[in-house]
Amino acid sequence: MTDDTNARIDEVVKSNPVVLFMKGSPLFPQCGFSSRAIAILDHLGVEYKSVDVLQDQGIRQGIKAYSDWPTIPQLYVGGEFVGGSDIMMEMYESGELATLLKGQAAAG
Repeated sequence: MTDDTNARIDEVVKSNPVVLFMKGSPLFPQCGFSSRAIAILDHLGVEYKSVDVLQDQGIRQGIKAYSDWPTIPQLYVGGEFVGGSDIMMEMYESGELATLLKGQAAAG
């Protein structure tokens, strides 16, 4: 990963309270996992920035190194890596994700 790619990812993660790196867009997710991640965030009524990794090969590879997580989608809240769609689903079902996102909205 280049320093430029890392800096671009870092800027997006740190300048947005909630960021989802995904395949496709919220209106047209390009994989089932990204679709599920969008459904969870939309159900929780959260505002978030999405980044389509399919539009930028550098970001697509760089985000995996940035988080040390091999798959996409990836959710960041408050500049911290939360996880992929499976972790999001577990946290959603336990209520932990709603609590985390409410805390971020209050902080933001």
